[in-house]
Amino acid sequence: MSHPILVTGAAGGAQGSTGRLVASLLLEQGVPVRALVHKLDSRSDELREKGAEVVEGDLLNPASVQGAMRNVKRAYFTYPVADGLLEAATIFAVAARDASLELVVNNSQFQGVPGDTAFRALQHAPSFRNLQHRLADRIFDWAQVGAVHIQAPPYYENVRALVGRSVAEQNTAFLPWGEDKTVIPLAGAEDVARVAAALLANPGVPSQSAYPLITATPTVKQMIEALGRAIGRPIRYVKITDEQWANAVKERLNPHALDHLTHLWQSFRKGEQRYQATDTVRTVTGRNPQTMEEFFRENAGFFAASSR
Repeated sequence: MSHPILVTGAAGGAQGSTGRLVASLLLEQGVPVRALVHKLDSRSDELREKGAEVVEGDLLNPASVQGAMRNVKRAYFTYPVADGLLEAATIFAVAARDASLELVVNNSQFQGVPGDTAFRALQHAPSFRNLQHRLADRIFDWAQVGAVHIQAPPYYENVRALVGRSVAEQNTAFLPWGEDKTVIPLAGAEDVARVAAALLANPGVPSQSAYPLITATPTVKQMIEALGRAIGRPIRYVKITDEQWANAVKERLNPHALDHLTHLWQSFRKGEQRYQATDTVRTVTGRNPQTMEEFFRENAGFFAASSR
């Protein structure tokens, strides 16, 4: 592949870091990568050492995005759970169209009820952030840049971030997920990245415009039991209110993320939508997806019992 693949979010973020994973997976296959990072630091140095062309830029700056797309035919788009998604997606889509990109793999979120009309799908969005993703998907489609959307639910990494401290200190998960029979659809960020990298590295055209990716559909009870088995000690689940949860995490989450997750929890508690695991990871990558319990075992250190 003579043209580099542009990977946004390549330095990685606080949780899923799919951009960093996609860049690393492509580099391991010998695929040239142009890594777009928000700032130069040790993480960008590591990417450069792996062989990436590192470019400092801002997805909200049109000139920055246009410059990053020079001599690019394929790109991976992801944006943090923060303000600016629609603006960034629009800027990226316009620049991609001007640069005649043939494929944009867009890291989106899970969508509404199958069979919905386009407008009803917008009405069924469980949060404002999820609505923005649905709109961003349409923007990429209208730009006619070969857009492919990976539509995934919350990541295992989100669960790790939500309960890691309280499990380590109190063997307890305090969450506003209602009764322990509530179903929480999940997927691993690593699998999202593997699907994205496989689509980008394959010289052919993807067979679908959207790839729903749900790996696990556990109840809260099943999730907590799996975590306990993985780390070798029993864990309690304690149901708390949205207000209690918001007060506990407001110092760690920006208002945009807090609003998104609060509405997502409310949607899950209602139980109006039935989630089904998909075969996307196996179909696209040829390997089985990471299970929830495998993730917990591999990340047991985050839940290590407090020594106090």
